[in-house]
Amino acid sequence: MDIIVGSRFTATKKITDDVIRSFAQLSGDFNPIHIDEDFASKTRFGKRIAHGMISGALLSAVLGTEFGEKQVVYMSQTMKFIAPVFIDDTITATATVKHIREDKPVVTVETVVTNQDDQVVVSGEAVLLVYG
Repeated sequence: MDIIVGSRFTATKKITDDVIRSFAQLSGDFNPIHIDEDFASKTRFGKRIAHGMISGALLSAVLGTEFGEKQVVYMSQTMKFIAPVFIDDTITATATVKHIREDKPVVTVETVVTNQDDQVVVSGEAVLLVYG
């Protein structure tokens, strides 16, 4: 598969209580806004929200597995957290190739995560070393 400007790659995941608790175990981030319903009910969100980096991890999954036979190594990633992700949201991470360097196998991609209502929850950009 050839990667060209405009190539688009996606992955989708439903965010459940188990996903959030597993991520807390993995990351060590037990912030009560993610784990404690009573605490979260008193915040501006009114209920628990998912860790922002779950969206980042889904972007990593897209970039690490959806490029077909190509292998990818992250060089950088920016992320702007625009809206919260809640339990039972279904998020879709999309990476769109924006630039390919001619002198090196370095690819810049726009990264966006949306929820089931097509609301952007995270936006950013990644730079990747692509080989294979």
